[in-house]
Amino acid sequence: MNWVFLILAGVFEMIGVLMINKLHKDRNFLSTCYLLGGFGLSFLFLTLAMETLPMGTAYAVWTGIGASGGAILGMIFYGEPRNTARILFITMVLGSAVGLKLVS
Repeated sequence: MNWVFLILAGVFEMIGVLMINKLHKDRNFLSTCYLLGGFGLSFLFLTLAMETLPMGTAYAVWTGIGASGGAILGMIFYGEPRNTARILFITMVLGSAVGLKLVS
């Protein structure tokens, strides 16, 4: 169950990152609430996951999901570059997160 919490933490981290860009475009109360909600839920689920998972593993997987997901969402929603090297490195980050799960 803690791995599910960790994945949820990463997903909400992605939402928080996405909302940073939305807040820059639409400075309103709702955008701020989404931003705080995304990051707040991310930290909540990370805290729950770290009850049994090692801190280093949990943090690495959490940041990997957030960073990779943020980059992917940027490509989808904001027209950021989609070149082969960028996709390769995103895949490597996600592969590292899977590797950490396999060895822990």
